[in-house]
Formats: sequence, C-alpha cells, structure tokens
Amino acid sequence: MLKLFREKDYICSNFLSMQLLMYILFYPLIWCISKLPFRLLYLLSDCVCFIVYRVVRYRIKTVRENIALALPHLTLTERIEVERKFYHHLCDLFLEMMKTLSITDDEINARFIYTNIDEYLALEKKQKSIALLCAHYNSYEWTISINSKISFEAFAIYKKINNVHFDRLVHQIRSRFKATLITNKEAIPKISQNARNKHLGLYGFASDQSPRVNAAHHWKNFMGHYVPVHTGGEMLAKKYDMNVAFLKIKKVKRGFYEAELVNIYENVKDIPNYEISDRFMEMVEQQILEAPEFYLWTHKRWKHRKEQA
Repeated sequence: MLKLFREKDYICSNFLSMQLLMYILFYPLIWCISKLPFRLLYLLSDCVCFIVYRVVRYRIKTVRENIALALPHLTLTERIEVERKFYHHLCDLFLEMMKTLSITDDEINARFIYTNIDEYLALEKKQKSIALLCAHYNSYEWTISINSKISFEAFAIYKKINNVHFDRLVHQIRSRFKATLITNKEAIPKISQNARNKHLGLYGFASDQSPRVNAAHHWKNFMGHYVPVHTGGEMLAKKYDMNVAFLKIKKVKRGFYEAELVNIYENVKDIPNYEISDRFMEMVEQQILEAPEFYLWTHKRWKHRKEQA
C-alpha cells in the first residue's frame, strides 16, 4: 500500500512538473503576441488560420458535420464559405484572447462597445441580482470590459483549466478588468453566500453548449434538432429571484464588436419552468442564422440529438 501511494505521488509530481514546463515554454510566446499592434496581430492570425484550417485541419470533421446539421438550407458551396469564415474568426478570437493580457482599457473599450449600458443600469436599480445568459458567439471573451461600467460585482462562471498555471494566468488576465471568476463547482455556494449576505451580483452563464446527457433535465429543438439544454442559469435565477438578461454580440468589423444587453425576464418565479432556457436558445439560434460564421462550431453541440417525443 505504501508503495502504491509513493507511485501515485511520483506520477502527480511528474504531471505538475510537466504542467509547469508547458507554462514556462508557452507564456513568453503568449506575452509577445499580446504586445503586437492589432495590424500585426491579425496578420499573424491569417498565418495561423492557414496552418489550423489548411494544414492541421483542426476538428474539420466536427465543424462540417455541425454546419451541415444546423444549416441544411445552405448549399454545399455556402456551407464551405461559412466554414472558411469561421476558421478565420476562430483564429482572430484565439489571438484576441492572448491580446487581453496587455490590452489597455482604452483599446478594449474602443473595440468592444456596449450599446445600451443605460438600460442595463436601469435593471440594476431593481435591486436584484442579474443572471446574464451568454452564448459562445463572437467575442465572448471581451465581455469582461463590462466591469468598468456597472455597479454590481460581475462573476464569470467557467470550467476550470486542467493546467493550474494557465488557470492562474486566466485569473490574472480577468482580474485586470475586475472580473471575478468562479468555477462550475463554486457557482452555487458563491451565489448562495451572496444571497444570504444581500450582495448583489451579475452572473455570466455560458449556457448554449451541450450538457452531460445523464444530467439533462430539459430537451428542446435547436437549429432543427432535439437536443439537451443547460438549465442551470434558469434554475439559479428562479431560486435566488434574479432578473434575467441576454448578451447579444455583433461583429462590426475585424476586431470591433457591439454588445447589447437584452432584458428578457423579470419576476422570474412567475415564469413556467424551462421557458427562460427555451427563450435563450431561440435567441442564440436567431444570432446564428443572421451570421453563422461567428458561432463556435468546433464543439459537438448536437452529439446527443434524438427524435422529438
């Protein structure tokens, strides 16, 4: 038994050492990329896109299957065009995330504009916490710039990164913009604690991806297919009587975005179960149909699809 524990400690030690090595190797590259002016950043993105799309063909099978499933009304030529534009946007998004390490407040505020912040601030005056339902669409990473414009403390709920050093780096980047990160496992205890202490907050839920099928409570037709839906944001909003808003992001041009905070529900305890989640997914679908190239097609969103009962 003692030998088994020693072997386990040895494996863990090696794993942590490998994580540190990966961080030491990649951090200088990330830092250098973050310092590039935007013109050079997007030139680099074009080069990266050629490698990712044409050479490595990163998740190309998944992307093509997803686009074909979700957009069957498009011709093959039109679907390939969506695919090509998507990979360009994906690489832009990836490098923009790196740029966040050193981007200035003036730069991010000029490139990610909230078009109706006054309407959001009016919602804060209702003196209820707010559940902000978001999708993996457009520049969802730059939504952290909202923290300089609001009164509530903003909490971004995310899935913890396996590499502890890169996870710490993500926290470091987000903390520059006063964003508080909480993992999926920390979300319920933190929201509960804040509710007891009457601490009002804005909670960001990225709720458009596929949940574990054995944990799914609700299914809905999404982009023509019956799939399981995340309902955690809705359930927590109801339990803690939060108002619910939707984050709608539009790409104006390369590197420039406009975000609208849409107030979709107040007095949520009076809303029938799953109506909030259904409305959210319908709004995501509408965005995808308007400009499909900006959705995150690399995830297997429709892997658990089934015939509607």
